[in-house]
Amino acid sequence: MRLLGSEGTMLVPDYGSPTGRRRRLAAELRRLRELAGLTGGEAAQRPGWSGSKVSRIETHRTGVKAADLGRLLDLYLVGEGHRAELLALAEEPRTRGWREAYSETPPEEYAALIILEAEAENASYWSPEIVHGLFQTEDYARAVIQAHMDSTGTIPPGDVDRRVETRLRRQNVLTGERPLHLSAVLDESVLLRRFGSRAVMHRQLERLLEVSAPPNIRLRILPLAGTHPIGTGAFALLTFGALPGVGRPSDVVYLEQLSRAALYIEEEAETFQYQQAFERLAAAALDPARSRDLIARTAREAWA
Repeated sequence: MRLLGSEGTMLVPDYGSPTGRRRRLAAELRRLRELAGLTGGEAAQRPGWSGSKVSRIETHRTGVKAADLGRLLDLYLVGEGHRAELLALAEEPRTRGWREAYSETPPEEYAALIILEAEAENASYWSPEIVHGLFQTEDYARAVIQAHMDSTGTIPPGDVDRRVETRLRRQNVLTGERPLHLSAVLDESVLLRRFGSRAVMHRQLERLLEVSAPPNIRLRILPLAGTHPIGTGAFALLTFGALPGVGRPSDVVYLEQLSRAALYIEEEAETFQYQQAFERLAAAALDPARSRDLIARTAREAWA
């Protein structure tokens, strides 16, 4: 079941969650229809579809079969070269990575995030409460997940190990052949909020120093002193590279929520607000070098 929010927002999709390939295809089909001077209703009438089918395809609420894609490309007078590119985007890979395999099991909102992270080119993360999942050690991740389970009772005890393993494998996006370019801002309180033992916290802060060293990662700490620049909880802003002949798909903002499915926002006016919010956070935070100094000092003084 898919839950829809206000226009431009989407509560987490079903198990057929679109990958970046499908999102790119959907965005390009909309662009081609507009270039052809057709409304969604007009494009649906030509092959005799229901009025909402084209809309569902273009908003990637449903996949598009090869035969249906061919009809749309004929209608939009797409040339052979570009046609081949779009048909290739619609093809399902013969083998699937661990991210896609994980999407077959709950929680679906987390599976969708993993897939989007793997497709993203750049990511901006604001984390005011805990160390972000891409930076967590195994012991810290286990303590965080266990604390969530203890307070909400929504995670079966046997699920903790699987979630910890998945969180650690998710971190491969930072070190693979095409590493994610990540800019993150953590609130200073994250360094002081204890999960697990003192040794767990000390190792976690050491991990922050290690993971922030590569050039594709910029980690900043927002100090407790001073005025807080925004009044919102954690969020992730993901941006995607352009595909030749297709263009760049829309940015995605991910908001995790306690009592219902996570919220995905793709409407440009809203994602732009989050981009501005992150830029204000980054400007108010310590620079990466001073942030590393603060992390090292907190590890010595608070958790040694």
